[in-house]
Amino acid sequence: MEKLVILESPFNGNFDANIEYARKCMRDCFLRGEYPFASHLLYTQKGILDDTIPDERKLGIEAGLTWGKFAQKTVVYTDLGISGGMKQGIARAGKEGRNVEYRTLESMDLSVPVSGEQKV
Repeated sequence: MEKLVILESPFNGNFDANIEYARKCMRDCFLRGEYPFASHLLYTQKGILDDTIPDERKLGIEAGLTWGKFAQKTVVYTDLGISGGMKQGIARAGKEGRNVEYRTLESMDLSVPVSGEQKV
């Protein structure tokens, strides 16, 4: 069976750094044989929802949390701390009886090899 996971990582604040971090977290999930869903990378794209507008932020968080019913667990990446949105995701997972796993990336090499290049 596929390992569907909800990915929790920070988004607000330093958007560029947090997006880069979330992408690395997604890669980590894939390398573990999981299929991650990170609503904060999808719904916040230009033209979808504006995370700086409270009602749209709330809508995006709720939509992302709703996907949790399809996931086997929620994975929380903690290198950059735990944000308010992440706390909501953790609480929802607990309420729905979904396992929560805490992870860090600090010691992992998640670089992507250039096409045709072998990692050594």
